Amino acid sequence: MPLQPKTKAPLFTTTNQHGEKFSLKEVLGTNIVLYFYPKDDTETCTKQACKLRDNMQRITAHNAVVIGVSPDDEHSHQKFINKYDLNFTLITDTTTKLCKKYDVWQEKTLYGRTYMGVERTTYIINKKGVITHTFEKVRVKGHVDAIIEALKESR
Repeated sequence: MPLQPKTKAPLFTTTNQHGEKFSLKEVLGTNIVLYFYPKDDTETCTKQACKLRDNMQRITAHNAVVIGVSPDDEHSHQKFINKYDLNFTLITDTTTKLCKKYDVWQEKTLYGRTYMGVERTTYIINKKGVITHTFEKVRVKGHVDAIIEALKESR
Protein backbone atom coordinates (compact mmCIF):
# COMPACT_ATOMS: atom_id res chain seq x y z
CA MET A 1 0.00 0.00 0.00
CA PRO A 2 1.51 3.37 -0.98
CA LEU A 3 2.50 5.90 1.65
CA GLN A 4 -0.41 7.91 2.97
CA PRO A 5 -0.91 11.65 3.59
CA LYS A 6 0.64 13.14 6.74
CA THR A 7 3.61 10.78 6.32
CA LYS A 8 7.09 12.32 6.13
CA ALA A 9 8.39 11.70 2.61
CA PRO A 10 11.37 9.33 2.72
CA LEU A 11 14.54 11.14 1.71
CA PHE A 12 16.67 9.69 -1.06
CA THR A 13 19.64 10.36 -3.30
CA THR A 14 19.92 8.92 -6.80
CA THR A 15 20.85 10.21 -10.26
CA ASN A 16 18.91 12.24 -12.81
CA GLN A 17 18.73 11.93 -16.60
CA HIS A 18 22.20 13.51 -16.91
CA GLY A 19 23.80 11.04 -14.49
CA GLU A 20 24.12 13.83 -11.92
CA LYS A 21 23.41 13.29 -8.24
CA PHE A 22 19.86 14.20 -7.27
CA SER A 23 18.61 14.39 -3.70
CA LEU A 24 15.07 15.07 -2.50
CA LYS A 25 16.63 17.44 0.07
CA GLU A 26 17.65 19.72 -2.82
CA VAL A 27 14.03 20.51 -3.69
CA LEU A 28 12.54 20.72 -0.20
CA GLY A 29 11.14 24.20 0.32
CA THR A 30 9.01 23.86 -2.82
CA ASN A 31 5.98 21.70 -3.40
CA ILE A 32 6.93 18.46 -5.10
CA VAL A 33 4.96 16.34 -7.54
CA LEU A 34 6.76 13.00 -7.26
CA TYR A 35 5.32 10.57 -9.74
CA PHE A 36 6.26 6.95 -10.25
CA TYR A 37 5.66 5.31 -13.61
CA PRO A 38 6.56 1.90 -15.08
CA LYS A 39 8.64 2.57 -18.21
CA ASP A 40 9.97 5.33 -20.46
CA ASP A 41 8.48 5.71 -23.94
CA THR A 42 5.52 3.39 -23.46
CA GLU A 43 2.03 4.50 -24.46
CA THR A 44 0.47 5.44 -21.13
CA CYS A 45 3.71 6.67 -19.57
CA THR A 46 4.24 8.94 -22.59
CA LYS A 47 0.70 10.32 -22.36
CA GLN A 48 1.19 11.04 -18.66
CA ALA A 49 4.56 12.74 -19.19
CA CYS A 50 3.23 14.87 -22.05
CA LYS A 51 0.20 15.98 -20.00
CA LEU A 52 2.57 17.09 -17.23
CA ARG A 53 4.81 18.85 -19.78
CA ASP A 54 1.85 20.65 -21.36
CA ASN A 55 0.57 21.82 -17.97
CA MET A 56 3.89 22.78 -16.42
CA GLN A 57 2.96 26.47 -16.19
CA ARG A 58 -0.15 25.58 -14.15
CA ILE A 59 1.95 23.37 -11.87
CA THR A 60 4.83 25.81 -11.34
CA ALA A 61 2.28 28.54 -10.54
CA HIS A 62 1.90 26.68 -7.23
CA ASN A 63 5.64 26.80 -6.48
CA ALA A 64 5.96 23.15 -7.44
CA VAL A 65 8.46 20.96 -9.26
CA VAL A 66 7.75 17.72 -11.07
CA ILE A 67 10.01 14.72 -10.61
CA GLY A 68 9.38 11.47 -12.47
CA VAL A 69 10.73 8.13 -11.24
CA SER A 70 11.00 4.82 -13.05
CA PRO A 71 13.39 1.86 -13.02
CA ASP A 72 14.91 3.07 -16.31
CA ASP A 73 18.52 4.28 -16.49
CA GLU A 74 19.89 7.74 -17.34
CA HIS A 75 20.29 6.93 -21.04
CA SER A 76 16.66 5.84 -21.37
CA HIS A 77 15.47 8.93 -19.46
CA GLN A 78 17.52 11.25 -21.68
CA LYS A 79 16.10 9.70 -24.86
CA PHE A 80 12.56 9.98 -23.44
CA ILE A 81 13.08 13.65 -22.52
CA ASN A 82 14.58 14.51 -25.90
CA LYS A 83 11.95 12.64 -27.91
CA TYR A 84 9.01 14.39 -26.19
CA ASP A 85 10.69 17.65 -25.15
CA LEU A 86 9.91 17.02 -21.48
CA ASN A 87 10.50 19.98 -19.19
CA PHE A 88 11.04 18.28 -15.84
CA THR A 89 13.52 15.99 -14.12
CA LEU A 90 13.45 12.22 -14.42
CA ILE A 91 15.39 10.25 -11.84
CA THR A 92 16.66 6.70 -11.95
CA ASP A 93 15.73 3.78 -9.76
CA THR A 94 17.38 0.85 -11.54
CA THR A 95 17.58 -1.11 -8.27
CA THR A 96 13.90 -0.36 -7.43
CA LYS A 97 15.06 0.63 -3.94
CA LEU A 98 13.27 3.98 -4.20
CA CYS A 99 10.08 2.37 -5.55
CA LYS A 100 10.14 -0.01 -2.58
CA LYS A 101 10.77 2.87 -0.15
CA TYR A 102 7.64 4.60 -1.47
CA ASP A 103 5.69 1.30 -1.59
CA VAL A 104 4.95 1.43 -5.32
CA TRP A 105 6.89 -1.74 -6.27
CA GLN A 106 4.01 -4.18 -6.22
CA GLU A 107 2.80 -7.48 -7.54
CA LYS A 108 0.83 -6.99 -10.75
CA THR A 109 -1.08 -9.31 -13.05
CA LEU A 110 -1.35 -9.04 -16.81
CA TYR A 111 -2.96 -11.69 -19.00
CA GLY A 112 -2.86 -14.15 -16.11
CA ARG A 113 0.87 -13.63 -15.55
CA THR A 114 2.01 -12.30 -12.16
CA TYR A 115 5.11 -10.11 -11.93
CA MET A 116 6.61 -7.27 -9.88
CA GLY A 117 6.37 -3.76 -11.27
CA VAL A 118 5.75 -0.08 -10.59
CA GLU A 119 2.19 0.82 -9.65
CA ARG A 120 1.55 4.20 -11.27
CA THR A 121 1.40 6.52 -8.22
CA THR A 122 1.77 10.25 -7.61
CA TYR A 123 2.69 11.90 -4.33
CA ILE A 124 2.25 15.57 -3.54
CA ILE A 125 4.89 16.58 -0.99
CA ASN A 126 4.67 19.96 0.69
CA LYS A 127 7.49 22.42 1.37
CA LYS A 128 8.20 20.76 4.73
CA GLY A 129 8.65 17.32 3.17
CA VAL A 130 5.30 15.88 4.26
CA ILE A 131 3.09 13.92 1.86
CA THR A 132 -0.21 15.77 1.54
CA HIS A 133 -1.85 13.69 -1.19
CA THR A 134 -1.40 10.18 -2.58
CA PHE A 135 -2.86 9.21 -5.95
CA GLU A 136 -2.85 5.45 -6.47
CA LYS A 137 -3.43 3.51 -9.71
CA VAL A 138 -3.30 6.78 -11.62
CA ARG A 139 -5.28 7.21 -14.82
CA VAL A 140 -3.98 9.92 -17.15
CA LYS A 141 -7.33 11.54 -17.89
CA GLY A 142 -8.03 14.25 -15.30
CA HIS A 143 -4.88 13.54 -13.31
CA VAL A 144 -3.20 16.90 -13.91
CA ASP A 145 -6.36 18.69 -12.72
CA ALA A 146 -6.31 16.54 -9.57
CA ILE A 147 -2.64 17.46 -9.04
CA ILE A 148 -3.47 21.19 -9.39
CA GLU A 149 -6.29 20.87 -6.84
CA ALA A 150 -3.98 19.03 -4.45
CA LEU A 151 -1.32 21.73 -4.83
CA LYS A 152 -3.91 24.41 -4.01
CA GLU A 153 -4.71 22.53 -0.79
CA SER A 154 -1.04 21.97 0.07
CA ARG A 155 -0.29 25.64 0.72
